[in-house]
Amino acid sequence: MGGPVRRVALARVDVPEPSMAELPTAALKRSMTLLPTTALVVGTIIGATIFVQPSEITALVPSIGGVAAIWLAAGILTILGALVSAELASAFPRTGGVFVFLNETYSPVMGFLWGWAMFWSMHSGILAAIAVVFARYVAFFVPLDAVGTKLVAAGAILVLSAINYRGIEHGSRLQTAFTVGKVAAIVLMIAVGLAVAPGNSAETAQTAAPVVTGAATEVSFTTIVKALIAGLFAFGGWHMVTYAAGETINPTRTIPRALLGGMVIVTVCYIALNAVYMYVLPLDVVISSPRVAADAAKKLVGDGGAAFMSGLVIFSTFGALNGIILAGPRVYYAMAHDGLLFRWAGRTHPTFRTPHLAIVLQGIWASLLVFTGTYRDLYSRVIYVEWIFFGLMAVGLFILRRRPNYAPAYRVGGYTVIAGIFALASAVIVLNRLITEPFEALSGLAIVLLGVPVYYFWLARPKGT
Repeated sequence: MGGPVRRVALARVDVPEPSMAELPTAALKRSMTLLPTTALVVGTIIGATIFVQPSEITALVPSIGGVAAIWLAAGILTILGALVSAELASAFPRTGGVFVFLNETYSPVMGFLWGWAMFWSMHSGILAAIAVVFARYVAFFVPLDAVGTKLVAAGAILVLSAINYRGIEHGSRLQTAFTVGKVAAIVLMIAVGLAVAPGNSAETAQTAAPVVTGAATEVSFTTIVKALIAGLFAFGGWHMVTYAAGETINPTRTIPRALLGGMVIVTVCYIALNAVYMYVLPLDVVISSPRVAADAAKKLVGDGGAAFMSGLVIFSTFGALNGIILAGPRVYYAMAHDGLLFRWAGRTHPTFRTPHLAIVLQGIWASLLVFTGTYRDLYSRVIYVEWIFFGLMAVGLFILRRRPNYAPAYRVGGYTVIAGIFALASAVIVLNRLITEPFEALSGLAIVLLGVPVYYFWLARPKGT
């Protein structure tokens, strides 16, 4: 028999509460303080993209001022999204994050679609893609063929899943260590770059002309939006800290502070790193380089710079993988508790007090995506859909503020401007994708919308299955 009936998402759907025999005997353990929570924000965002993405942005906006403006705009927009998320996290400090926000604001089907897209493509696809980047940089030191690269990528996912299986303390400590290490290495590179870089400012200024080989010949509004999307991609993952609210000590205060503090750290690191790239390398080299960070390091300290930067990317991607692995299963755990996923996915390990089966589920699927080779298509087609949900989340703040029972512990000042700008930016990103790459955009949207009939089929199934 099921347990008592509870109301999910503002009394829109009644879902039988699974019995204690079917679900965990122990609750998730609250152990994350401000430091590991902030480390989760910073470490999840700073992965591999900041070491390669500047070339794409510079090619689209080939001027020092334009590049700086794009990175600053991407950082500000992400901070606006973090502010919206911080208020929602303080209002609904439960495991699941964005899944919970969409459930509470709209309906369970919206939250289900977020989790559906996360598992099949968005979250698992990012995990697989970053694992492959990790493995390719490992190949700098240890020769690997195509199969070996995939084995190392899948192995990294499984090893980190095993660490997080044994307790969030292990995962969060590892995350903190890797985050502190990578930020320290980035600060070192920035300091060395500004201190010992060759005096090539005249050369850089010469190459800062509007037209550069390999660069866009005309900077249009569409080009600027593409560059902004590339910048926002480098800031991806900022919302994942909200997934672990159920394991955070005093989440109504800790998560907002971690989001804001973490975003400031990341934005400063990104802008400073790009300043070093521009200071050390001519603009045409920044545009054409497939590994701009390694080229900048080589220019600074010689051939050893490439090895240093390859090691830093390995370190950075490993830390980002850990954060993504830690965060995702909390959503699947929350979905199971709301009756929107198999009940076993909501079980908690009796000793480690982690959503262990959800961690195993995610690890297996992400590893399979590495071996299928199709994860790139899934990832590229659906990643923009994330911004549909982000826009809905921002609009939801207007809806929630009108509800008399809405009582967040943290309220964003000037929310109409902050949430409005973020929602508008989300709409521009989605519309740009639909106009410039309609087939890819519609394919990604179709994957997400496939979750609608699945959701209603799930509700109609015999209970207890």
